[in-house]
Amino acid sequence: MVGRGEPPEGPPEDLPGGSDDEYRSVVFDESFVRAARLQEYSAQERLDDHEKAVRSRPAWTGRGSGGGGGRRSAGPMQALVLVLLVAIAFGTAIYMGVRHPYQPPAATRAGLLRTTVIPLAPEGTVPGGEPAELFERSPAAQFRSGAEGITLPSARRTAHFSEGQVMAALTIAKDYLVESSLDPDVLKGSTVRPVRTLLDPDQLTQFDRSFDAPADDGRHAATGWLVRFDPAKVTLASPQARVQGVLRVEETQSHRLEVTSDHTFVYALRPTGDSAGAPRADGGASLFTVRRELHFGFDRDDLRMHRAELLVSYVQAGPQACSADAAGHLRPVLAGQRATAEGPAGTDPYATGRATAALCGALAPSAMPSPGAGG
Repeated sequence: MVGRGEPPEGPPEDLPGGSDDEYRSVVFDESFVRAARLQEYSAQERLDDHEKAVRSRPAWTGRGSGGGGGRRSAGPMQALVLVLLVAIAFGTAIYMGVRHPYQPPAATRAGLLRTTVIPLAPEGTVPGGEPAELFERSPAAQFRSGAEGITLPSARRTAHFSEGQVMAALTIAKDYLVESSLDPDVLKGSTVRPVRTLLDPDQLTQFDRSFDAPADDGRHAATGWLVRFDPAKVTLASPQARVQGVLRVEETQSHRLEVTSDHTFVYALRPTGDSAGAPRADGGASLFTVRRELHFGFDRDDLRMHRAELLVSYVQAGPQACSADAAGHLRPVLAGQRATAEGPAGTDPYATGRATAALCGALAPSAMPSPGAGG
């Protein structure tokens, strides 16, 4: 460049004094640029005749700075530390996967149901008649019909459960009672699905075995899970059972909700077709009473999934003969019949194997319908 000039509009306003004297030392004039010699080194020249642009660091020996020893490169050590960190992170991930914080410990999983089914034997002949008349002459005269007899108490929050969660537990318990005690298809033994779908999955194996091979062993009585009759012998004489009872709820020390139900169900039954071999009284119907005391357990998963853990089932049902096998079906003594004089099956305390749990009670006369006007 021949010389520096100023822009046609004058010196810039943002430079002090409108002058660039302070930059004079770093601006090359045209003569300097023309005198500059440009040289492009060949590849061989770049390899042979020039020093490296970056100076290598001395190796680190791992000792102190004294003694003239250098330091050896930290690369291998850093790689080893990185490998160890990756291994620790991977191991931690595997451990947390096995011990997932949201996986319930084994102690909180649903346990086995404990069942007790006690036949109640009548002292004399079972009275019969028309269903409506029998209900009016029995202690069930003031009971409500069907699901209306299962009333829910008021729900109050507990230490670890909200009012809504408490109400959810009560509602699930009621649903279980309705499906297992009042559904006509369940009562006549044609299905168990409505009951099964309300149970915690951990209990389904025990539930299925109770129907595949029912046994009076305190664990596998089908009649501990639900009410059902043998359809080849008994049919419903009235579509609606009479019901009365209470529901109670509390929080346990293990921070779970437990609902206790205590309800009496009264059914009007009659023999199926010509299956009855005994004479029948007026109308051929008779009443059969089942008292069920159930204990339900709920954790938060049960409340969210609308399911229950059935913990205890205590059942009294009659009129039945003490010798009746009530593990698979309830076996009523019908109108005009008497219970056999046989008691429960004999128990040998010296025999090995599973101990028998046979129990029987006497049905109080006051629990039966009172005699009619013509009785």
